[in-house]
Amino acid sequence: MKRFILLLVPLLMGIALAPAPPAAKAGADTLRYAVAADSNVWFYSSESEEAKVFLLPETYYVRVLNEGERFSAVEYLVNDAPYRKIMGYCETAALTFVDFIPARPFLRKQITVSYSIAADDAFADAFPDVFGSIERTFVYYGLRYENGDRYAYVLYDGTFGYIPIEEEPVFERNDDYLSVPSGSVEGAKPSAKGGLSAIEIVAICIACVAAVAVAALVVRGKRKSAPADPDRTEF
Repeated sequence: MKRFILLLVPLLMGIALAPAPPAAKAGADTLRYAVAADSNVWFYSSESEEAKVFLLPETYYVRVLNEGERFSAVEYLVNDAPYRKIMGYCETAALTFVDFIPARPFLRKQITVSYSIAADDAFADAFPDVFGSIERTFVYYGLRYENGDRYAYVLYDGTFGYIPIEEEPVFERNDDYLSVPSGSVEGAKPSAKGGLSAIEIVAICIACVAAVAVAALVVRGKRKSAPADPDRTEF
């Protein structure tokens, strides 16, 4: 019995110290995301350097459809009017892959642009209701720079295209990819805390209980037999 208990102690400790199974990732088998961790991640219409469409909004995500060696097939935004999902490609090396589903993966932003229609005084006097300022609201996807000019890639009335803009749209940044543990996020630093983990605490407790049990059995096994009662008659 003592030999069985002594063999049981390392077995219990081995079970306690074994790494816990990884936590289940909700939908990770069907939903995989990657973040544009900086402002230089391009969305392409095809697997070609010449097919640049726009720069993804910094700290927002694409859903990864197929991870490739050079380019990964992705989709951005969702079909939820006025927004429309688009499919394309991103350079795999430019993306930061994560193993969780972000709460706010896509930037849902609309921008309103005012256009002024100028005219000579003669035309303005003849058609006072024609010339002036008009406004249009577009679904914003990202930026593109050409020859020092800034353009926004937008959707308006079912049509995609570019419009010139003077200033970059202002939007809130994500930071979840920096705080949520992920085996794929680069630059993650191990915790500096020196405390014991829950698994280590459980292992210590089990080892202590097992040690006490072994000690008790050893002591019990070493007890001397009770002296025979001289007045007792053995049959």
